[in-house]
Amino acid sequence: MTERKVAVVTGASSGIGRASARALAAKGYDVVCAARRLDRVEELAREIDGRAVQCDVTNVDDVKNLAAQAGSRVDVLVANAGGAFGAEPVATANLDDWRRMYDVNVIGTAATIQAFLPALEAAHGVIITIGSTAGIVSYEGGAGYCGSKHAVRALMGALRLELFDKPVRVCEIDPGMVKSDEFALVRFGGDAEKAAAVYQGVEAPLTQDDIADAVAYIAELPEHVNIDQMVVRPRAQAAQHKVHRTS
Repeated sequence: MTERKVAVVTGASSGIGRASARALAAKGYDVVCAARRLDRVEELAREIDGRAVQCDVTNVDDVKNLAAQAGSRVDVLVANAGGAFGAEPVATANLDDWRRMYDVNVIGTAATIQAFLPALEAAHGVIITIGSTAGIVSYEGGAGYCGSKHAVRALMGALRLELFDKPVRVCEIDPGMVKSDEFALVRFGGDAEKAAAVYQGVEAPLTQDDIADAVAYIAELPEHVNIDQMVVRPRAQAAQHKVHRTS
């Protein structure tokens, strides 16, 4: 019997992470589902015949334990854990929200990649981060979130140069607006009305399954093919879809 390839997905309790875990399991991967909410990833792991590990990416010990649980060879790392908190202008922004976003989105992503690099190198694996078009352009009320996603993009750009002679591919997916399980709801502290308003007037926003399909596509590319950046926009803007691909 052929041993299954291993994929690790952080932030797998909901949204893009959960959908990505399902998409990779459908491709035959042994998926390690990681998130702070253990009950949710345990349920998911049972559904997809994967493994559940409780992990807060802002906790170094949690991240090290996740890497140990995943094993010495990891074929795919989906560094998805992140969040958006608050939408106030710079003049009135809650800087604690900004610190929280940088801690999760930037430091948490860097810590996760650090912990998994040896296992990824051993498997000739691929790192996939879930960025955002907010890491390319800014918008009113989004300075903190946009700043954190710009930082993730810079992190991946530097990492791509630093690993040029290593058998590890480095890819970022930068979606446009995605209608996800909880993303907007968490951003507005559980205010369902404010969360719903985010999508008003948006024609056919992306879904979490759209991004999961992109994750699975990248994971299955031949080793000699690399996608540096994939920008995924809503269907109404499909003509603006871009893939930066190198071989």
